[in-house]
Amino acid sequence: QVQLVESGGGLVQPGGSLRLSCAASGLMFSSYDMSWYRQAPGKERELVAGIGSAGTSTNYVDSVKGRFTISRDNAKNTVYLQMNSLKPEDTAVYYCKAGLRSWGREYTYWGQGTQVTVSS
Repeated sequence: QVQLVESGGGLVQPGGSLRLSCAASGLMFSSYDMSWYRQAPGKERELVAGIGSAGTSTNYVDSVKGRFTISRDNAKNTVYLQMNSLKPEDTAVYYCKAGLRSWGREYTYWGQGTQVTVSS
């Protein structure tokens, strides 16, 4: 079955950095668009960054532009989120999502999430 396993979360001071990883299995990874979402307590889940299946197109929510970088390694079936200059408002559970539209059907898979806490 499809599995998405996030790692790399933790506690970091404001201004610090973290690198999240999401390892995928059970799917043709190179065919899927990949995204990172986050959900803070009491807030809705929001899209943070996305990357196309070939890795040539990316998009970011305005609040992380210039600080976060999404990338992928299709040979390793892994997507990354490099987070720099972290702020307390970046505190959330971060989820990766795999998405594919094929022959009129949509395929979506989520990881279990990894906690990121930015605090002094």
